[in-house]
Amino acid sequence: MSYYRNFKASKLHAHCESCYSRRCRAPVEISVSCVIISCRALCGATFHLCKEEEHTLLCPNEKVPCLNAQFGCPFRMCRSKQAKHLEVCPASVICCSMEWNRWPLEDIQNDFYINLLKDDKEGEALDLSMAIRDQRYLCNRIKMKSLFPELVEEDDEPLPPEEEEGAVGGKPYSNGAEVNGGSDYPFGKGPTPATQKENIQEEKVAAAEERTLDRDKYDRYEMMFSMERGGCKQASIQNQDDKTDSKGSSKESEQNAVGGSVGHAPWQRGVLERVGQDMTAQEYNMYIVHNGRMLISFGQMAACTPREKDFVYGNLEPIPVMTLYNYKPPISYRGKRIHKKDYSKIPDTEHKYTDTSDLGLSEEDIHVTDEMYATLLCCAEKEVRGHKICETVGIDGNFVDIATQTYSYPTAPFQPDTSLADITADKELKLYVQTVTESITSRHDTTSCTFTFRCGHPFRRDEYPYHYKNVHADIQFSLEGWFEQRCPLAYLGCTYVRKNICPLAQKATISYHQNLSTFSLKPQVCGPVITTGEPGPPQAKQAKYEDSLGNLPYEVLCHIASFLDCFTLSQLALVSQLFRDVCATHLQERGMVSLKWRKKSYSHGGSRWKCSKVWEFSNLFSKVDRWCLGDEPSMSDHLKVCPFYQREMKTERIAVMLKDWKKNQVN
Repeated sequence: MSYYRNFKASKLHAHCESCYSRRCRAPVEISVSCVIISCRALCGATFHLCKEEEHTLLCPNEKVPCLNAQFGCPFRMCRSKQAKHLEVCPASVICCSMEWNRWPLEDIQNDFYINLLKDDKEGEALDLSMAIRDQRYLCNRIKMKSLFPELVEEDDEPLPPEEEEGAVGGKPYSNGAEVNGGSDYPFGKGPTPATQKENIQEEKVAAAEERTLDRDKYDRYEMMFSMERGGCKQASIQNQDDKTDSKGSSKESEQNAVGGSVGHAPWQRGVLERVGQDMTAQEYNMYIVHNGRMLISFGQMAACTPREKDFVYGNLEPIPVMTLYNYKPPISYRGKRIHKKDYSKIPDTEHKYTDTSDLGLSEEDIHVTDEMYATLLCCAEKEVRGHKICETVGIDGNFVDIATQTYSYPTAPFQPDTSLADITADKELKLYVQTVTESITSRHDTTSCTFTFRCGHPFRRDEYPYHYKNVHADIQFSLEGWFEQRCPLAYLGCTYVRKNICPLAQKATISYHQNLSTFSLKPQVCGPVITTGEPGPPQAKQAKYEDSLGNLPYEVLCHIASFLDCFTLSQLALVSQLFRDVCATHLQERGMVSLKWRKKSYSHGGSRWKCSKVWEFSNLFSKVDRWCLGDEPSMSDHLKVCPFYQREMKTERIAVMLKDWKKNQVN
């Protein structure tokens, strides 16, 4: 801004440059002063005519683009409204950073977890749906090479280069509202022949840029070095002129003018000797660090140590290595309870390698370890205790825990890029993680924990508070007995769940989408939407009326879509091209835009990162301000018919001490 003002100041008149009076009555003269005018945007400011361009930089009523215009916001507004616009700006996107931990099960053969997958096939239980989603992400995250490198095949051939994903939003969002082809327009189409020609032209330009030097940088460096060298030469000449006037110094001044043997410039002869004499050791080291490359270029110092100056070992004599056990436990040391025993009574032990064959069992009788359960157990041990199960760890100053643990993996050996999801892809779905989550933990570092999950959904700035309140505060962290209530006999295997809370204003229930990893409101429909009295099979009636909504006028459809929430709009856009165009009309008002980066490789071997603007809807459902208790039957009604609720009837008589009771009554 200061550079722009200095550049424009030369165009101001002599009087106008220092005049700030709104009632200036100076006469209009050429190159001296000009007429007084008011702001064309009606902001109330009054100034000279030559300052009009400068006033546009500060005028509050001037139309300017949004502060996030480079990130895709298409709106223009008055400068005074820029701050308020940021609250609803489509390019002001926030990524939810809410995290939670979900640990593996200790007993996967529990009746409750086995019955849970059998009875809840429709996914109505929210805690189970979230657990299955987190388990799927967990399997994709765990790589077998990091846990069991000894079970991975060595691949000598290099892997083919995979397609690079975007740095921001590289994974396409699942709501289907992302643009195709990287177009700047919402819901754009694929590449055209014109764009293919542009890509070929870009390849040629990128190849030409890689083959050429950066002339701007070269010219700047050359100018900088030439100016410094010219200044040194001028200083040497001036020094020569001063010393020729004095007697007995003409010879010395001649050497200074010709050879430049004074000063600390890197190109002068003997500069290292003078620097070593004039500077301290710390200053000398800093001089070498900053000017080392120039000293090497001008031949003042060698780039590497010459071979004749290398240090060479002479005759080496073997030195015996002695191990000294001089560790003494401190006086305040107190041994653990398991180590407080009489070591004289401990039987003699020896280290010996054992194998499964030493048990004397056949291969059929040997229990096959569940691969997924064993892998999660190793990961949990590493996260909680900080090391693997089969790793030797020192317990304290006197004892070392030499632990070994082996597992049999039928699918071993693994490929280098094998994940846990690849091993369990063809197996029956089982639950290996807990249905209960924890949001705060102090046992490990959550930044690199395998069992830490993050929400990660993007939202507009004005949508994020409602997402956090409804999804995380009201629903997710209230599932354990408040939002959903399970049968008290769940530890025996009962899978009954009761939803205690429902929205007050909307007649809907909460459902969870595993593929989209988000909650949504499911409206309660009393009966079929289409009711006709025409005879015929139901399939024919449904086929006849299934596109009745699409037959409405385009304006009516746009008006109906304005009442839908963002999550519903994102799903409606997947129905057909017509509804996709209808939803596109609400993108700038309800949607959000972000930059998606992709690495593009060219035929000549080079690559370049390119970004495209992506318009989409968030996963925010309708805002729920208040909740109320549901009208489902109470838990006591379920216990009357619960199959796991078994009454124990006592028929035998029990002796009662009546004497003591009578004495108490008398007293």
